[in-house]
Amino acid sequence: MTLRRLALCLGVCVLPLAAGCAAVQRHGGAAAGAVGAVVMASDLDLLEPEYLAGGLIAYAIYDPLAPTWEISALRLDPERVRFELRMKSLITGGDGEARQVFVRNARQIAEAEGFAGFDVLRFDEGIDSTRPFARRVASGEVRLARSRTWPGL
Repeated sequence: MTLRRLALCLGVCVLPLAAGCAAVQRHGGAAAGAVGAVVMASDLDLLEPEYLAGGLIAYAIYDPLAPTWEISALRLDPERVRFELRMKSLITGGDGEARQVFVRNARQIAEAEGFAGFDVLRFDEGIDSTRPFARRVASGEVRLARSRTWPGL
């Protein structure tokens, strides 16, 4: 194995994984994992350009650092907001979190604009059957509420 291939493998494949492990635990486990991954990959001939290119393409399509949900908020009037949520196509989990994401974003808008809370007027979930992959979608509408006890706040 050439030095160039080893450097390429470290830079493209192993270092992002080692950085993720290092964020969790700082006891040298990341370095041991990186060395073990390189040794295993070289023994299995996974450092060939075809495999590296395939790994990069899979990483680009999956994009694990992208947010799971695309969220758009549309102001209907001063006290009503409609949310449209679309989940990314290739996911590993997060199927039941649409309501949590919806409520979290409604709470952020309510707090940012000085409202005491919000009432959920409508919330729907479904699946958008697009090609080549289906996506989970959700939409909802909230009414932002002022405090009834202290209306001036």
